[in-house]
Amino acid sequence: MKFLGRKLRHELKYYLHPQEYLTLRQRVSALLPLDSNATGEEGYGIRSLYFDNPRDSALYDKMDGIFRRHKYRIRVYNGSDRIIKLERKNKFGAYVNKESANLAREDYDRILKGDASGLQSSAIPLVQDFYRSLVHEHYRPAAIVDYIREAYVYEHGDVRITFDKRLAAGINTYDLFDPGLILTEALDPTRTILEVKYNEYLPEMIRMLASPHASNRSAISKYVICRETVMQHFKN
Repeated sequence: MKFLGRKLRHELKYYLHPQEYLTLRQRVSALLPLDSNATGEEGYGIRSLYFDNPRDSALYDKMDGIFRRHKYRIRVYNGSDRIIKLERKNKFGAYVNKESANLAREDYDRILKGDASGLQSSAIPLVQDFYRSLVHEHYRPAAIVDYIREAYVYEHGDVRITFDKRLAAGINTYDLFDPGLILTEALDPTRTILEVKYNEYLPEMIRMLASPHASNRSAISKYVICRETVMQHFKN
């Protein structure tokens, strides 16, 4: 499915309690392979730096349920700077589209210091848009979001089933690589976030396999959860 020239995907999200997570994990892992990024049975670490403008549009557009919205983030895996991804996640109602581009560590470091000049000459449209957002719309770092992702894949329909665990928010720095980064729990550690992502259709086998029986679909945003966690932390 396409909208405004963008390929859209379905994204279903659920909160799982411990027993339901264990049940679904057992079913899914028995039939589907782990994502190739996994470093073990637990999966792999994801740490993202989200950006927002002075109006906090990414935060409030999500909370207000605005049909068309987007978020910029810089994402790394397992704490390594070997791959640094700039991503823009676009939402069109119930559908999502994600764009990504690689960033050099040098450019990342400059961005953290408020210098976006290294992006200006890029030929990549996403990087150009991000540059304009930083310079002209005054986007700035807004939250660090950290969690463990256990991901399984099914090639028909480009399906990904992910269990996201131990969600935490950074409270003392916006640097993804700061060895002194302090993370605070953003979600009850007994709760897991299930995400089911697919293109045109969800194969019936996967629907049966990954449908939680005791949980209802939720509009979950890790960014919003972590922003609210940090706000509450400093309020207290």
